[in-house]
Amino acid sequence: MDGMLAKASGYLFSWRAKKEISSFGDDINNMSTSVEEGAKHFFNRLRGTMQTPLPDLLRSYDLPKGLFPKNATHYEFDETTSKLTVILPWTCEVGFRDTSILRYAPRVTGTLQKGKLIDIEGLKTKVLLWVKVTSISAGDSNDKLYFNVGMKKSRSKEAYEISRNGIQVDEF
Repeated sequence: MDGMLAKASGYLFSWRAKKEISSFGDDINNMSTSVEEGAKHFFNRLRGTMQTPLPDLLRSYDLPKGLFPKNATHYEFDETTSKLTVILPWTCEVGFRDTSILRYAPRVTGTLQKGKLIDIEGLKTKVLLWVKVTSISAGDSNDKLYFNVGMKKSRSKEAYEISRNGIQVDEF
């Protein structure tokens, strides 16, 4: 009798384990081809949290939704430190309606605050030559964006309202 119970409980345990492993595999397969993104989604689902889309996160912090390219693969945002990390598949450039150009490294980091992104790493803009962007802030009138590149350069905020795909370039 004990042997039968042990076999039955062993069978039930292995059946449940196979079902959970299969479910994990399905979660990864249903996500994009990135295993890292699938695993992150799976663990966020276990914790009961879903990530807000990047354009919605930017909008909630009073920044234009098109500040980062559409082809950003994913991002990480730590609400306790306000640290934002945006991951792109490659180094790319985006041209905007006001003829400005931003160049993104495959990993862009910064601290997200209401109306600004500060301590930026991995972002450049062209002002006669390529210069590092250290912060971006929305103007008080809410129609300008200020790019700090050693000096403040204002640009129309409206130009950054539409998300565009980045064009791959060779170097950052």
